[in-house]
Amino acid sequence: MVRTIGEDKSEQKVIDDIANFGWHCINIVAEDEQVAYSFTVGLFQSYGHPELIIFGLPSQVAHQILAIAADAAKSGAPLDLTQPTDALLNNYQCCFAEVPLTEYYEHVGYCQWYYQGNDFPLYQIVWPSRSGLFPWHHQATPEFRASQPVIAQAPEGT
Repeated sequence: MVRTIGEDKSEQKVIDDIANFGWHCINIVAEDEQVAYSFTVGLFQSYGHPELIIFGLPSQVAHQILAIAADAAKSGAPLDLTQPTDALLNNYQCCFAEVPLTEYYEHVGYCQWYYQGNDFPLYQIVWPSRSGLFPWHHQATPEFRASQPVIAQAPEGT
């Protein structure tokens, strides 16, 4: 069961965007030690596609990446979340990692509000450094690791 009425304008905007576009993008600004991140709300309800979260990019860039994935789900040809893809960033392979329920409260409260609980899958989109490294690679710099926290289990083979 999902929410159908918001208690304020921001909640109603989420509901209206999902009704009109199939999803809504939430952008969280960087604060203290927390990096900026963005996530979807509504992909699972609208298309049966897991919700997505991405860290460490400017909100406009993150929104564009999420929109590419949302458009693929809407078209009936969703991205394969078990495989790396270059469909999201030109010349760079991004990968997907399933986020455990223990991270939901800390990161995707609007999803929990909309779905009235944790009954939705969530995957993190993880993007590489300019040299093609992911944050879990030993050669990745501490600065790069800090810019993109990984809240999911690193996918095998990446």
